[in-house]
Amino acid sequence: MSDDNGNGNANPPPEKKDPNSPNGPGVKMSRNMISWIVLMGLALLLVALLQSTMLTPQDVSISEFDALVRNDNVKEIVLKEDEYIEGTKRHLTEGEPAGTPLEFRVAYPRQGIDGAFLEKMIVAVREGGGDVKYEKQNQFVILLVSMLPWLLIFGFIWFFIFRQLRGSNGPGGMLGNFGRSKHRMMHKEHTNITFADVAGIEEAKEEVEEIVEFLKSPKKFQRLGGRIPRGVLLVGSPGCGKTLLAKAIAGEADVPFFSISGSDFVEMFVGVGASRVRDLFKQAKENSPCIIFLDEIDAVGRKRGGNFGGGGHDEREQTLNAILVEMDGFETNSQVIVIAATNRADVLDPALVRPGRFDRQVFVSLPDLHGRFEILKVHMRKVKLGPNVDVRRVARGTPMFSGAELAALVNEAALVATLHSKEFVEQDDLEEARDKIRWGRAKKRASVDEQDRKLTAYHEAGHAVIQALETEADPVHKVSIIPRGPAGGATFSLPERDRMVYTKNYLLATMRVMFGGRIAEEVFFNEISSGAASDIKQATDIAKRMVREWGMAEATGFIFFGDEENQGMIDMGGREYSDKTAEVIDSEMKRLVDTAYAEATRIITENRHHIEGVAKALLQYETISGEEVNAVIRGESLDRASVNDLLDVVDGEKKPPVARPVEKKEDTKTDLGSGPLPQPG
Repeated sequence: MSDDNGNGNANPPPEKKDPNSPNGPGVKMSRNMISWIVLMGLALLLVALLQSTMLTPQDVSISEFDALVRNDNVKEIVLKEDEYIEGTKRHLTEGEPAGTPLEFRVAYPRQGIDGAFLEKMIVAVREGGGDVKYEKQNQFVILLVSMLPWLLIFGFIWFFIFRQLRGSNGPGGMLGNFGRSKHRMMHKEHTNITFADVAGIEEAKEEVEEIVEFLKSPKKFQRLGGRIPRGVLLVGSPGCGKTLLAKAIAGEADVPFFSISGSDFVEMFVGVGASRVRDLFKQAKENSPCIIFLDEIDAVGRKRGGNFGGGGHDEREQTLNAILVEMDGFETNSQVIVIAATNRADVLDPALVRPGRFDRQVFVSLPDLHGRFEILKVHMRKVKLGPNVDVRRVARGTPMFSGAELAALVNEAALVATLHSKEFVEQDDLEEARDKIRWGRAKKRASVDEQDRKLTAYHEAGHAVIQALETEADPVHKVSIIPRGPAGGATFSLPERDRMVYTKNYLLATMRVMFGGRIAEEVFFNEISSGAASDIKQATDIAKRMVREWGMAEATGFIFFGDEENQGMIDMGGREYSDKTAEVIDSEMKRLVDTAYAEATRIITENRHHIEGVAKALLQYETISGEEVNAVIRGESLDRASVNDLLDVVDGEKKPPVARPVEKKEDTKTDLGSGPLPQPG
């Protein structure tokens, strides 16, 4: 690509200047050279000060000066204007140590010595062969010499501090650049991201395609008087691809992309954020058509006032006001599109999302099964996959995973395969990576007490048997008593489909599965443990939402008792229902929990022998698949090597192998013991 000089001719490459030319060398003095010159000047000044300190004349009293003159030991004296009398001795006097300077100075200034005495001393010095000089002081030189150290110090500060704060451009100096925008400007060649790199959010892509069309051909919309939205608000959970989508819009339209975070506007000095907003929009208009991307806009766009209204003069609110004013200042044919991203749209100021500003909201939701499949294909382009990898199986096994988590899953699988010296990433590597991201690394060599191991086996067997027998619950996929993260074991389920809504029967069945572990401990050990803590929390959360949010309790009826309006804010007014209603809510929650617990107890009691069989299989194999759980319930035996058979005997001790066997089956993990219940879409 060549630049045009205005006459249709390409600019030739700049010629190098001759160092001997009259215009001087073409290479300017670098900042490092200036810094070295300043340092050398300071070093020379320090040496000069040390030398002047070492050569300081010896102070003598008037009587000692008189004795020196009378003994003809004065070589010369210098009479400075209104200053001290300085002189030089011919030799050291008796008693003075070697190394004493011959220079001396009378301890009294001239104006403090009697005039007759001074005349007498001058005559005596001349009679003794000494020389008398008169020196007139230049006050300007004295002042300059006294100020030289301070000038050098301030010069050092200027070059090494203030010039660094000034930056490389802009005439505003330090304070001017302090109020300049901290955005990052990128072009297509920098981002190199298009819609082909964005998967799993097809609806969101379709909704923003018209923005790309407008940036490419604005006259197409202006012909009929249409106006493209000035602002587009991308709303979605963290990691869903909001920033990636904004970059893809700029890449598809091939326009500059101004990116800045909401926190970059706010400083401790009031007015800096508003100044940066004005500078950002000014530069964007100069580079139009372009896109301004404001990430995490809730940092400056929160509702003004509220429970702790601090007036309209704090830094955050001034920054928000500046954004509102700048967006109102867009002309009808302005080709600057403002895209903002947040995962807390409920806390944004209403003036920010009204028509004419961010008047379009694009929801970037968690990907569904097909979306996860497409996202995994995008990220798997960069890794070598083995022949046994089933991308759809991995997609099915990762419900409620965001795009960022799927990218981390593929990368972690590549690392796992590398650590095992594999040539390809295999299916078991992807499954292990998924489990590690969601639940933590498996502690395959953890030392577990045998009694705790048995308790964990029966606990997980209680979960697995109820889940296998419940037709309304998700099918059981895998059960393991290998510690992973904070959990001693886990029961994994494989959802048959992505659930957008939850039925009452499904929720009650899920609660019964959660209670299976605690009930199995009571039935087989007549003891309970802390291992059911996460089960209790999950079940309580389901019961609470069934009563307060989803209207699934008979006593409360079709009434909402949640607190979504107060999310992100401190509720100063308390709950919006009476104490009597709160008692009804508590009793309904307990009724749902007690009913599910009683049903789970009945299932455990009637299938006691099945639980014993699954628990023994877990103690023998540590990990069994859902098919093997069903086989044990049907009374079939498992025909494979146990964990003890796989142990190597070294020096009389059984030590685990490098890797345990992993079932290469469909593996989706929805552990009933931890993790929040997915909210309906």
